[in-house]
Amino acid sequence: MDMEIPPDRVKGKNYRCKECGEKFKAVGKHPMCPSCQSEDVEEI
Repeated sequence: MDMEIPPDRVKGKNYRCKECGEKFKAVGKHPMCPSCQSEDVEEI
């Protein structure tokens, strides 16, 4: 079963990467920076 959820319906949290400073929204227990793939991120 393939389900697609529109991005505006996802309740993600805002994060900032401690490595490169990228700000992004993510869901899940272990968010990863979309820019540098670091897992060293903090919730903002």
